[in-house]
Amino acid sequence: MRQATQRKLLAAAAGAVIAAAAATASAPAFAQAKEQFFPLLPYRTGPYAPNGVPFANGYADYLKLVNARDGGINGVKITFEECETGYATDRGVECYERLKGKGPTGATVFQPLSTGITFALTDKAPGDRIPLVTAGYGRADSVDGTVFKWNFPLGGTYWDAADILVQYVGKKEGGLDKLKGKKIALVYHDSPYGKEPIPLLQLRAKMHGFELMLLPVTHPGVEQKATWLQVRQHRPDYVFLWGWGVMNSTALKEAVATGYPREKMYGVWWSGAEPDVTPAGDGAKGYNALTFLAPPGQGQVHKDILKYVYDKGQGSGKKEDVGEVLYNRGLVSGMMAVEGVKRAQFKYGKKPLKGEEVRWGLENLALDAAAIKKLGFTGFMDPIQTTCVDHQGSHSARIETWDGKKWNVAPEVYESDLQIIKPLIRESAAKYAAEKKIPVRDCAKDAG
Repeated sequence: MRQATQRKLLAAAAGAVIAAAAATASAPAFAQAKEQFFPLLPYRTGPYAPNGVPFANGYADYLKLVNARDGGINGVKITFEECETGYATDRGVECYERLKGKGPTGATVFQPLSTGITFALTDKAPGDRIPLVTAGYGRADSVDGTVFKWNFPLGGTYWDAADILVQYVGKKEGGLDKLKGKKIALVYHDSPYGKEPIPLLQLRAKMHGFELMLLPVTHPGVEQKATWLQVRQHRPDYVFLWGWGVMNSTALKEAVATGYPREKMYGVWWSGAEPDVTPAGDGAKGYNALTFLAPPGQGQVHKDILKYVYDKGQGSGKKEDVGEVLYNRGLVSGMMAVEGVKRAQFKYGKKPLKGEEVRWGLENLALDAAAIKKLGFTGFMDPIQTTCVDHQGSHSARIETWDGKKWNVAPEVYESDLQIIKPLIRESAAKYAAEKKIPVRDCAKDAG
């Protein structure tokens, strides 16, 4: 009798311990269930840090703002973790593998800010069912959502950029037909990033009869004397600069040394930020570059960031850097990732979402002028609307010119010529699908 009673008491005690353990285990799980994890792949060290840091700060600050001002994404708190890549593809892949499974629902979306890392992750993302946002970089053919279901080059590709630059210099000459017999030199980072615009420029050269000079620059771009000797020898009518990091300021300094007019130099949007021109001093005056998504300056969203983040001592960088070109681009990239989650919540509920659910939100973005104004980004981006077929959503850019102290953005908006670009996209995407044996989606049937 006594033994039976003792057994009952022991069983009850064991049950209480198990129940307590279950309660303890479920408490953090319940807390985590209201979190959305964003992995960040910055490069705050190495030769590309001057450009990588402001972008990373803008991205992180927007995530902090959403938590501080809005209480998260419809009540779901944002968590994030940085993993330093140094702009190296192998380290980018390591960071991806380390972070892809973190958080209660895994990684929300990856934004590597590197075309090389993007190429590597493009093969991994479908298996892991995690979207890649590559706003203004990455593979130009990944616009085609029927093949690249997980890639989102939101806002622009390098084919758009190259096309707009050709349009612009053609207009300066009095028409695209006036480019016949002209010389355009592409001074480019000898990497997947720098090589991306070449197919479009070769096509345009054939169409309009201009000579295209291809001048690669070896990573990281601090040695360009041989390149600019060729520029001095051949005297191209225009130089398109496709650089990144220290390569950009070095190019401007070499242009000064060789006497090439900065007014005839036009950079892609990753060659048009403050760190690119300030090291060259007065020598950078007159230099032009594309700007898309986020020109320099401050608007309502910046006021909110200063109030809710920096005034609370939570800023990722220096207060005076808020509003610079690359900071703003990181800001917009963070916003589009958050809006992808928010859009997906309409379909899947206001809860933490898996990457594959966020993918649907990114594929159904509809950021019109009213939505942009509500978010505080008026003047810092053009409307974006994505579909199953079009994972880009916008194809516009402007020209900015450095006056020695600040960027002056011209008001005219240029649109890339999709009649030229779409066939290139289809051809390249079809080739990729055949090589990788990827079934092409039927967007009329596949809504998710």
